Amino acid sequence: MLNVNVGVLGHVDSGKTSLAKVLSTIASTSAFDKNPQSKKRGITLDLGFSSFVVDSAGYPFMPSISENFEKVQFTLVDCPGHGSLIKTVLCGSQIIDIVILVVDVTKGFQTQTAECLVIGEIACEKMLVVLNKCDLLHENQRDELIQKVL
Repeated sequence: MLNVNVGVLGHVDSGKTSLAKVLSTIASTSAFDKNPQSKKRGITLDLGFSSFVVDSAGYPFMPSISENFEKVQFTLVDCPGHGSLIKTVLCGSQIIDIVILVVDVTKGFQTQTAECLVIGEIACEKMLVVLNKCDLLHENQRDELIQKVL
């Protein structure tokens, strides 16, 4: 089985931990803000780890992987989004292979979004941008705000 470490980065309250929870089937003891201080403050304070496994067969974007591995485990590294915790994000960036940059589409690019974009560009070759909270937009605003973020 191949393991791919996926950094989940973005501004505070963009929905990084919520996204990691939805994607994950396996959670470590440090996943999803289990730290009492994280719960009390309502923010991620340290790196959280969770994962999910997929069959590699049938994925055209991974031809060389599917030839050599039956399964791929994606380990999500949920990073804090608060500006004062940027050192923790930098530490997490040392172990990631790909970045998911989570953007709260209702707020657009914010300070830590830009910082995480730079970290992601430096840390790894691949980045996936997730426009989160699209369901909170009024239908008549949705396309305009999404285009603004893009």
